[in-house]
Amino acid sequence: MLIEVKVFGLAMDPITNTPIVILKDLQGKRAIPIWIGLFEASAIATQMEEVNLARPMTHDLMNEMLKVLEVKVLQVVINDLKDNTFFATIHILKNDVSITVDARPSDAIALALRAGAPIFVDEKVIEKSTNIDFDKKTADLNKYTGEQLKEFLENLSSEDFGKYKM
Repeated sequence: MLIEVKVFGLAMDPITNTPIVILKDLQGKRAIPIWIGLFEASAIATQMEEVNLARPMTHDLMNEMLKVLEVKVLQVVINDLKDNTFFATIHILKNDVSITVDARPSDAIALALRAGAPIFVDEKVIEKSTNIDFDKKTADLNKYTGEQLKEFLENLSSEDFGKYKM
């Protein structure tokens, strides 16, 4: 079963200085942290903040190309989690033909935000994400145990994101 999520915000892993995109279900009950690259975090942040750049960045270009080719982004699905790595697909429609494209979650999210497409997470990924080896993802993060970090991320409010600068 697919669960619709929204990008709740971006945070920075305090030890590795790696950006984290936080996805929350629409009821705000479950949060999923996904460690992403700096460029992808920037692409997500500029779209969330509605920053208009003088020239199109990669995800803007991709979105414009799809529009020109009359391809609609239907949805993005984060469909798997293996060895602490998330996997995603972008579902597009061209001439009544549905096509699924493999993508990194960060790129898929950045495109979905630009295309106004919904983002979904497979329920099995939500279940697996509760078992993410946070200690492996954050190297020598001594401040939190894996469970404490998960609870910290789930309990973040939108006001907390002013504290974590990208």
